[in-house]
Amino acid sequence: MDTARHSGKVALVTGAGSGIGLAAVRRLADEGATVIGCDINADAVEAVRAAVPDGTFHIADISDPRATDGLVDGALAAHGRVDVLANVAGINDSFLGAHELDDATWERVLAVNTTAVMRLCRRVLPPMMRQRRGAIVNIASISGLGGGASGLAYTASKHAVVGITRSIAFMYRDEGLRCNAICPGGVRTNILKSSPPPSEWGFERLAKFHALGVRIAQPDEIAALLSWLVSDEASNVNGAVISADGGWTSG
Repeated sequence: MDTARHSGKVALVTGAGSGIGLAAVRRLADEGATVIGCDINADAVEAVRAAVPDGTFHIADISDPRATDGLVDGALAAHGRVDVLANVAGINDSFLGAHELDDATWERVLAVNTTAVMRLCRRVLPPMMRQRRGAIVNIASISGLGGGASGLAYTASKHAVVGITRSIAFMYRDEGLRCNAICPGGVRTNILKSSPPPSEWGFERLAKFHALGVRIAQPDEIAALLSWLVSDEASNVNGAVISADGGWTSG
């Protein structure tokens, strides 16, 4: 860990209260960044405030455009710049197959996992363009690379995140901006705890692919990669979609 790696940078992190988001907040702060984060869970926000006292953390539902706009606008008002955006927050879909999927689940999963990512990227791009400097990392998933890891809504949402990442990387590369995605496999987070019980039908059909998983990663293993991707050390890495799954999808 380089305690000066992100010195002088302002970093926004969603899903900051637990899992990969909390690990990212801690690492970015330890490496010198001024960190601003949000989470929908009030208790989790209080916990991260205690863990990272120099950061600024908000209770927010990122499916609400007022929350995403407010997060960026607040950072600009307080610090005058945004250097890093880490779109970490995400929810699962109970492994529902297409014939089981209800509209409410589809709309909620896409709102959090995809539309919020688009809105936050859209909001930070103009100030980053003025700075001619900025790095975005979107947490996608191995579900964004294939069809065997999760239900339809989650799979579609993470494929869309991969597309968002590649589009931004290509279209804004001449502006001095970078955008990359990380596709974790299994990570020790609470994403499934916040979901309804899994579909027995869907889970049974996904079980063969799940059995190929090597191990469950720790959140800081993903946060370490995220920190590197938004650092100057990764200055030539743009539009990359990086699997961080222990070899799960390498076969």
